Amino acid sequence: MKKLFAIVALVAACSFAATSNVMAQEEAEAAATEQVDTAAVDTAAVDTTVAEVPETPVVEEESESLHKVLKTKFIEGDAGFMSLVALALVLGLAFCIERVIYLTLAQVNTRKFMGELADLVAKDKVEDAIELCNSTRGPVARVSSKALACLNSKEQNDIASIERAINTEAEIQGSYLEEHCSWITFFIASAPSLGFLGTVIGMVMAFDTIEKAGDISPTVVAGGMKVALITTIFGIIVALILQLFYNFILGSIEGLTANMEESAQELLTMCVKSPKCQK
Repeated sequence: MKKLFAIVALVAACSFAATSNVMAQEEAEAAATEQVDTAAVDTAAVDTTVAEVPETPVVEEESESLHKVLKTKFIEGDAGFMSLVALALVLGLAFCIERVIYLTLAQVNTRKFMGELADLVAKDKVEDAIELCNSTRGPVARVSSKALACLNSKEQNDIASIERAINTEAEIQGSYLEEHCSWITFFIASAPSLGFLGTVIGMVMAFDTIEKAGDISPTVVAGGMKVALITTIFGIIVALILQLFYNFILGSIEGLTANMEESAQELLTMCVKSPKCQK
């Protein structure tokens, strides 16, 4: 019996030892598996983070439009002063667009018009020529209509009266061409002035901040300096935009004036050759 108990005890001890070893191996393998999974998850998270880091600013940069940038700078430049600069731009552009439309409609084929007018006057059809002038737009037609009206009358159909009528109407039409141009020059000059005003006030704000803080650090001065620089930049940009339109308008006025002077000489010669003109 003692041998039997000893054998049973030995078998039980061996079984317990084997079970303990198996359980220890399983626990070691499970721990190793968990460590590998954790490392893989961490690596994947790191890779995902690394992969996502460069994508975030790219999306922000793509969504950053010019309109948003201008809006941000407009707000940073103090809405009070920037509103004055924007108002100068809007009003200046309104006058520029009105002048561009007026001058564009005033341009006609002067050569063709004067040729048709010369044929009618040569055939002594002055009334038809006046109707042609009234149905044609532009300063050349208005000057021609005034001269032919004098030619068709019995009191003012002499050369001196016709020439005086041409010169007077040419001056009137020239003043119509230059109408509202003074307002455009006003806004061209006022836009940078408003920007410089914002610059001065921004500097005063910066010095007030320095006085209150008792420090001249860059962060203290930055706010006022930003207002000063942004208002100046926008004022200069507005002036440049309006100046481009104004130069185009001046070029159109010079072209129409040259056509009007040339047509006036042809018109005077045309009236002198007419049989209705008193020499």
